Amino acid sequence: MSHNPIRPWRNIDRRKSRQIMVGDVPVGGDAPISVQTMTNTLTTDARATIAQVVAAAEAGADIVRVSVPDEASSRALHEIVRESPVPIVADIHFHYKRGIEAAEAGAACLRINPGNIGDEARVKEVIRAARDNKCSIRIGVNAGSLEKHLLEKYGEPCPDAMVESGLHHIKILEDNDFHEFKISMKASDIFMTAAAYQQLAEQTDAPFHMGITEAGGFVGGTVKSAIGLGNLLWAGIGDTMRVSLSADPVEEVKIGFEILKSLGLRHRGVNIISCPSCARQGFDVIKTVEVLERRLEHIKTPMSLSIIGCVVNGPGEALMTDVGFTGGGAGSGMVYLAGKQSHKMSNDQMVEHIVEQVEKKAAQIEAEKAAAEQAAE
Repeated sequence: MSHNPIRPWRNIDRRKSRQIMVGDVPVGGDAPISVQTMTNTLTTDARATIAQVVAAAEAGADIVRVSVPDEASSRALHEIVRESPVPIVADIHFHYKRGIEAAEAGAACLRINPGNIGDEARVKEVIRAARDNKCSIRIGVNAGSLEKHLLEKYGEPCPDAMVESGLHHIKILEDNDFHEFKISMKASDIFMTAAAYQQLAEQTDAPFHMGITEAGGFVGGTVKSAIGLGNLLWAGIGDTMRVSLSADPVEEVKIGFEILKSLGLRHRGVNIISCPSCARQGFDVIKTVEVLERRLEHIKTPMSLSIIGCVVNGPGEALMTDVGFTGGGAGSGMVYLAGKQSHKMSNDQMVEHIVEQVEKKAAQIEAEKAAAEQAAE
């Protein structure tokens, strides 16, 4: 809400982590929490993969991960990296040589799975390739693929086993004087995930990549991710994140931003505040919001819009948003601008009018921002 001050009871004290670079995207420190997704096309189909990367970037993705399972994928990665508008993370499993090839292909980061990548000598080869090609590394600990000796020691996947795995591989990187790394502690169980991240947070200043792995379909996975990641982010833990859904990668990006927006950790695009609707509504709230979400996808400027069906809560919500519309009249409603009543508008023209008002407000905010930046130079 651009016209309101930040309220102190909303502040989240983020964990102090060191900052690394994933391509040109800073991760950790005081950098904004970045949002990631992963392609699900065949990497060997470079054009399809590039198209998906571009779509994710247009939705706001800061970083995109691409699986590199074989030599053909390594070869395709050259073109994908060259055409990508955002840094590419190469996802490496089982064969360390794919990590070396990916670094040479220009990947900004290598994601290696400690339980699958092999012995320490192979990890050192990957470290050397990363250093030589100015590439960062993500240690990707996953409850579903822990090292065999840890499963034997603990009997089953658990937070202690995940943290021990992560710390061991942190030591390998640090012993080789490599510090451009982040780490993740992912499980499909939100309690295990949260406990692992909380334990690890006390033992390293490495930036954290956040995620609930194999979270499920769109609805179930969104809820699980919102609960698991939301609680960790609220506690100040997290530097970059991916919402893992069995859905279009673009949807992962959208949900990631919605989680961050709800916590006030990052703002991008229009935050629509709307009622669930009831018999009091003066217009079809559900249909209107559905249309506005689609019509306002192109707005990247952080701002707020309230769409409320009646005057019970409408005026109060509109006081706190950049643009608002409250139903209640006979075929018309009240438009609010910057929290104040402005004018009435008929229901049949409201969508076009609201889009126009939001675009106008976004342009104003951007102009003010540009002027402030110019004055500071």
